[in-house]
Amino acid sequence: MMHADLIDQEDLRERLVALGLSIPSGVSAEQACSYAVSGLSPERAAALKQLVEELLGGNATLLPAVREAISRTLLPALIPH
Repeated sequence: MMHADLIDQEDLRERLVALGLSIPSGVSAEQACSYAVSGLSPERAAALKQLVEELLGGNATLLPAVREAISRTLLPALIPH
């Protein structure tokens, strides 16, 4: 039997928390991304960029809400101004 690696909003939150970000449990993917980018330091931005690259470039399947939250919230915040 083949098991797909799915990334849902709780998986995303856990990965953000693993980076040292404070993300409350039970939040949506969009809310988790908003918490992640508030008060973003250069060090956290670099870690967050690496996580986004891993998520978008990996073999795991991102649920649509997670992919949309990354595209709407994380990617714009990580683009240098």
